[in-house]
Amino acid sequence: MKAEQTIRLWVEGARPKTIPAAIVPVMVGTAASAGSDFILYRFLLALLVSIALQVGVNYANDYSDGIRGTDEDRIGPRRLVGSKLIPVWKVKWASFASFFVAAIAGLILALVINLWIVAIGLAAIVAAWFYTGGSSPYGYLGFGEVSVFVFFGLVATVGSAFLQSEKIELLPVLCGIGVGSLATGLLVVNNLRDIETDREAGKKTLAVRIGEQKTRLLYAFLMIGTVGVYALIGVIYCYPALISLIACPIAFKLAYQIYTKADSANLIKVLEMTAKFHLVSGLLFALGLMIGI
Repeated sequence: MKAEQTIRLWVEGARPKTIPAAIVPVMVGTAASAGSDFILYRFLLALLVSIALQVGVNYANDYSDGIRGTDEDRIGPRRLVGSKLIPVWKVKWASFASFFVAAIAGLILALVINLWIVAIGLAAIVAAWFYTGGSSPYGYLGFGEVSVFVFFGLVATVGSAFLQSEKIELLPVLCGIGVGSLATGLLVVNNLRDIETDREAGKKTLAVRIGEQKTRLLYAFLMIGTVGVYALIGVIYCYPALISLIACPIAFKLAYQIYTKADSANLIKVLEMTAKFHLVSGLLFALGLMIGI
């Protein structure tokens, strides 16, 4: 295999379309602390931690699902292990390398700010690995959405704000609820797309547990609920943050499409649009916060 093809496979395996879920909470959390002095290196290290964790969990998921054989008949982008494109051990160590990068960046922040950051970082890495790793992965038990909401919503957003201000305030928590809802929506629609293959493979994701209709309702609630959270924050704290509502029609369109585009192939398009909505609305929201606070 040519080097160019190998690099392309590794990039594909890192699932770049999921990276917005790592970027947005850091941007929004940092913006929510705009009243404090902006410290560039802390922002960059936080961004590195978040992206490295996202890439790490993607490789770990690829590895764990691949060795269990649950990716063999999946719909959507191919997987490195499941499609036998990259040796199993290389994917495993790629996930470890990503977690190591996140750990080093997090350790630097902990040494500068507060050592309890180490505990949170370790919890995030453990949660990332055991999502689909270990003997009883919680992602197979229907708790993946909770983990995404907590770590790629509340923890990442509030943590990014704390790195700048060194205090925990209500605004970043509220922002984390909105950001976490969209990140969770990505996983909800992903699991809805895979509901049949997951059911056959014995993966009891939340979608498998509650069924298609309730999963679609949950997704619609998360999309429209996020608009409500962003609007509430804009009205109470910072009017310029209402600029994020420019993206509001996309949320309603997605809530509509989750019912009309029922087949798995079309749900891939909904997933891609959800990632774009997460990024665009999040960056607009962060911009509004920076202008208004």
